[in-house]
Amino acid sequence: MIDSSVLKSWIPYKLKTNGNETNCYWLDTFSATYSEPFFDETIAKLKGITRRKGNYESVSSLAAMREWSAGITDFIEPTALIFHVSRCGSTLISQLLCIDEQNIVLPEVPFFDDILRLPLQNSEVSLKDANALLAASVKYYGQKRTGTEQYLFIKTDSWHISFYKELRALYPATPFILLYRNPVEVFNSHIKLRGIHAVPGLIEPHLFGLQQNELARLTLDGYLIRVLEHYFKLYLEIAEKDENAHLINYNQGILPITDSLAKITNMRFTPQQMHKMAIRANYHSKDPRKKFSEEKVDEIPAAFEKVMKLYEQTENKRLTILI
Repeated sequence: MIDSSVLKSWIPYKLKTNGNETNCYWLDTFSATYSEPFFDETIAKLKGITRRKGNYESVSSLAAMREWSAGITDFIEPTALIFHVSRCGSTLISQLLCIDEQNIVLPEVPFFDDILRLPLQNSEVSLKDANALLAASVKYYGQKRTGTEQYLFIKTDSWHISFYKELRALYPATPFILLYRNPVEVFNSHIKLRGIHAVPGLIEPHLFGLQQNELARLTLDGYLIRVLEHYFKLYLEIAEKDENAHLINYNQGILPITDSLAKITNMRFTPQQMHKMAIRANYHSKDPRKKFSEEKVDEIPAAFEKVMKLYEQTENKRLTILI
């Protein structure tokens, strides 16, 4: 077994498959804290440091990555997993959590997505294998690097709600945050700049409850509406059976949501941290230099009838739980 101290600043960050062989690529974090809105931005920053230092690319097998993780003991188990339907405040919430140095915040880690979707792309990898690999990779990302860390928050990609069963099996006692928003507002945000799950063919369709042959019959906008319908349908199913899954609506407000998250996870913020959060909440989640402006929905198009019904049922469920 490799000495865990050797791996303290390293993370597996990318998979590359040739034939039936999948290799794991590694990145030195130089014990830096993670503070960028998305983890791919963190990777770009770290790769820039690596290039300046003239380091070579580090590669291993997936089996080695899993084996070496057994030697990691100074790490934090996930405090909460933050699921979201996209464009509903999850990025800004992640940014607010970053203000507290006790928190390790992992917003949409590409490597976790690679592992979750690996069985869909490589028939040699079973769901059981993928689960074990994911648990191993989370240990690397959750390592204590500064000594102050106490909490680990993982903000998933929006389609990871389709892996609910696998993730709940891995983390049976971890709070799952189900963040959502009026689907028309989500839709309008994607019209300006579409995420990859809002474009047919970029993510396996069955993760959205769709068959491959259905894609040709859907318009670009129709596809996104079906994706949102699937998210809300899963939220309702999960909230019905999982008492540790917490429905949270964007319209509750970013600071109250962050306060609710702290209560769910037994965290406490200092007055100074709360002040910094209040200032940060006024700015765009992806650009802290840009003031945030909210756009409201005036009317609901007919095509949203089904997804709006699911949204209303989700909201009713949340309010019933609160009573």
